Amino acid sequence: MTISETIARIHSLGMFSHPASLERIKAVLALLDHPENKFPAIHLAGTNGKGSTAAMIASCFRAAGYRTGLFISPFILDFRERIQINGEWISEEALIRLEQRVYDTGIALTEFEMITAIGFLYFAECHCDIAVIETGLGGRLDATNTLSDVRVQVITTIGLDHTEILGDTVAKIAAEKCGIIRSGRTVSAVRQHPDALAVIRRFDPELIVPDLDLLQILKTDIFGGRFLYDGVEYEVPLGGAHQIDNALTAIETVKAAGFSVSTEQIRQGIRTVSFPVRLEVIKKSPLIVLDGAHNPNGAETLAKAMRPYAGKIVGIFGMLGDKNCQAYAKTVLPYCRRVIAVQPNQLKRALSVEALKDLAGAYCADTVTAASPEDAVALALQSAGEDPIFGFGSLYLAADLRRLFLK
Repeated sequence: MTISETIARIHSLGMFSHPASLERIKAVLALLDHPENKFPAIHLAGTNGKGSTAAMIASCFRAAGYRTGLFISPFILDFRERIQINGEWISEEALIRLEQRVYDTGIALTEFEMITAIGFLYFAECHCDIAVIETGLGGRLDATNTLSDVRVQVITTIGLDHTEILGDTVAKIAAEKCGIIRSGRTVSAVRQHPDALAVIRRFDPELIVPDLDLLQILKTDIFGGRFLYDGVEYEVPLGGAHQIDNALTAIETVKAAGFSVSTEQIRQGIRTVSFPVRLEVIKKSPLIVLDGAHNPNGAETLAKAMRPYAGKIVGIFGMLGDKNCQAYAKTVLPYCRRVIAVQPNQLKRALSVEALKDLAGAYCADTVTAASPEDAVALALQSAGEDPIFGFGSLYLAADLRRLFLK
């Protein structure tokens, strides 16, 4: 099979084609000689900050010389990005070969279960010293919750997302996310919702939470931040104050994992991390920023970054219909002087440009539509002049825009 045929077959499985359960993935992993048992792991669940925090943790272990796997969900730039070792995506050959191995078990899987099995096989095959594994959705019944050697469980910030699946309160969602807590240490995000924190503490009374009394923020803006934590100065290149919080979670996680990693190696890992379309500055002058956050918590973080440019921003806006679009739009769009509504990737789940325009028009009088991301970029560049351009509302849209702006 070709790489495109392999990826198409994975996508054809569907994300919700079977009821949520660990039985199918456990059966497959048993037939594959239990790759999930062959590497130690850091396991992350949460609503916001999982990807950035996972990238920082992996960067710290890489800086210390460990062969480090990273499993993220979803991908931004390329499907192979979901499975990495030391920053290098899984090769096309390995993806084709391992997908066939999983497929040949004859057990029907969802798309995420297939990807999880491939990732675990790859990390075992490549003898990873440590793998940083991000859940897909939830935690308790997530396919990644088959890992056996988890050194630290991480619960990043919990908010309201996927409420139709995980529950309609922060406490209910937290309980699902905390399903990954089984052994080892647990680290929570520093500014956790009180209801979520109470649930997490029930699962692990010895919970580690970064100590804000040890934090002194020296600088934070769209371009990154510097801070002192427990007397040590760190620099994070990812924009927004929330990335300092994510860095604190990463620091405490690496310290708790039981590996030999020096303070200087942690500093280097935080300083050199990269993660696309998380308040990513594509260009400084004029300013072009892309963000893939798509829920109310993510909208609040984006709004803080937009506030210094209020009334000047040309926004490129697109969302999927299964998100809380009204709350997102209300939080973000008032900072724009013009909004360009566009469908991300023409996805079936995406809101139509007409629906997007109606939604955006309530918060920004100058709202127009574009037929494609290409047209949206051209219109934004024409409209903005020297004013900032922000692209937001969907990871899929942000990934499209990234490719186009980097051309």
